Amino acid sequence: MDNEVKTWLRDIEQAIGEINSFMPDEKNFKNFQKDIKTKRAVERNIEIIGEAMSRILKADPNIKISHTRKIVDTRNRIIHGYDSVSEDILWGIIMRNLPDLEKEVKELLS
Repeated sequence: MDNEVKTWLRDIEQAIGEINSFMPDEKNFKNFQKDIKTKRAVERNIEIIGEAMSRILKADPNIKISHTRKIVDTRNRIIHGYDSVSEDILWGIIMRNLPDLEKEVKELLS
């Protein structure tokens, strides 16, 4: 695997770690909705994840990560359609998608 790809995978891993660190042990959607700082921090890290994935796809289109196109599309939606990103979407990404992505990235880096 290319060193640049490894760097971008580590960027993804770090962004996921940061998102996880922003979330309290007891994940509660209502508290998330009220916490603008956490929402913005999550958005920023999802942007980083999407940008890193975009770069990875250009270097290695056959990378073994699920939903790569959706990851990049989500980044684009947050950046270009910031007013249409709902808390529900962010919460769904945190709860459903990030654990799987984190697992795949760790497997590729090991």
